[in-house]
Amino acid sequence: MPKLDITSNKRSELRAAAHPLRPVVLIGDRGLSESVLKEIDLNLNAHQLIKVRVAGDDREARTAMYDTICDTLSCAPVHHLGKTLILYRPDLAAERAAVEALNMTRAVRKPSEPYTPKKQAAEGIKRRRRTPKPKSPEATGGSLSPRARKTSSLTERDAHGIPRRSGSAMSLRAGARRGPRAGKR
Repeated sequence: MPKLDITSNKRSELRAAAHPLRPVVLIGDRGLSESVLKEIDLNLNAHQLIKVRVAGDDREARTAMYDTICDTLSCAPVHHLGKTLILYRPDLAAERAAVEALNMTRAVRKPSEPYTPKKQAAEGIKRRRRTPKPKSPEATGGSLSPRARKTSSLTERDAHGIPRRSGSAMSLRAGARRGPRAGKR
């Protein structure tokens, strides 16, 4: 099996997460055997991130064991510090289950259905579709009242279609305001 590669940022996060851990597998003087590999595999399945302690003073032998473990169990080498090896293998089934659980809580709607906010959807309230606005009497062939004609002509001429009030400051020129206080100066 191939060795798992991880990014340097992920490796740094895993090294920090492994700091308080204690070694769960101890490799003795007999070295790396099938039973030790089985135990490491069992602990990787249970914990994903483990420390392994290796007895012996030969640094090259520890490095060779480290590479052998990573190759045979397809785990990522996180850190090799003295006689302690830190190994990581993600639990793919748990990650898939977490993604599926996240997707199960998401609201799925058809494109033709109106949008409903989450809080209303949780309460079971569905939004109704908006009814189309009734067409203006001009479009249907009817006549408009004089006041309606005046406002419709204003909105047609207005740049944004917003009718202006006659007494607003925007529609009056400076100094042209007439009111109870205008003559008392």
